[in-house]
Amino acid sequence: MAAVLRRLAVQRCSLWRCSVAPLRETQRLKHRELNRDGTLVLAGGSGSLSARSRGESRWQHTEAQGSVEVDVKRLEGQDEGIAEVLMCRHRARNALGHAFVSQMRELVFSLSSDSAVRVVIFRSLVPGVFCAGADLKERALMNDSESDLFVQGLRSLMSQIALLPMPTIAAMDGVALGGGLELALACDLRTASYSAQMGLIETTRGLLPGAGGSQRLPRMVGITLAKELIFTGRRVGGQAALEMGLVNRAVEENQTGDAAYKEALTLAREILPQAPVAVRMAKEAINRGVEVDIGSGMAIERMCYARVIPTRDRQEGMAAFIEKRPPQYTGE
Repeated sequence: MAAVLRRLAVQRCSLWRCSVAPLRETQRLKHRELNRDGTLVLAGGSGSLSARSRGESRWQHTEAQGSVEVDVKRLEGQDEGIAEVLMCRHRARNALGHAFVSQMRELVFSLSSDSAVRVVIFRSLVPGVFCAGADLKERALMNDSESDLFVQGLRSLMSQIALLPMPTIAAMDGVALGGGLELALACDLRTASYSAQMGLIETTRGLLPGAGGSQRLPRMVGITLAKELIFTGRRVGGQAALEMGLVNRAVEENQTGDAAYKEALTLAREILPQAPVAVRMAKEAINRGVEVDIGSGMAIERMCYARVIPTRDRQEGMAAFIEKRPPQYTGE
């Protein structure tokens, strides 16, 4: 995409990463196998995808401890510009272990500098689970110092997700507890099935939310309600989450168990046609503005607006309005 988006990227991949990534990807794809039914075997035996899906989308993989626990799928065709972060740690219900966090960090880093991506959806491939939170088996093996360092890294990851320049959507088709809900809170928007269960349950384990939950939840639902939810460790369903403003949309679960994902995809498709530079600048203006007084917020808005004025997309938007036709934005 255009130089404007490249300048807006918070982080840029180094020359080394950019040069070796295609080679690593090629080497990984050479070792992929197909089942007899034509489905693609995922690393670590965690599941399979149809060969047709493989042909329709580009896949990026990371490697840690021999298995893929977090993956990226870039949609194509009319959905080009939408990327899906797929959580697929089946045996541990997407628990936040070392490998999972490492792979997620690498993928989020790569997305942060990808100007072709306009919307990111975080979803789970594990039925009935978005993310179960901390990996207590791993955590039990850590001493106090190691545990503190790990949670610092987890907190950093959630901030990394929150700082992605494009809109992000968490699709919760199942359990999102502790760190799992904190991951969803780090996203801009959230969808959930009515049957989903969400909660910051750390106080029931002798802890408090340590990956941003104690800060993001009050900003989302208000201080008094956030205190009640955290003090009690209460879990709420999709309907209750919608009513308190925890999620943007809630839907009845379907037979395939991906209703929240489909709603997130619908939402992403509503964002996709809009001018990408303008959307990114709107996100920056909102996120930075809510942290300061209104006067400072106005100054931030002016700064972000100034970045949009010289873009070709702004000219295209004006021309499309005058000519009474849909705009065709390129991100320039």
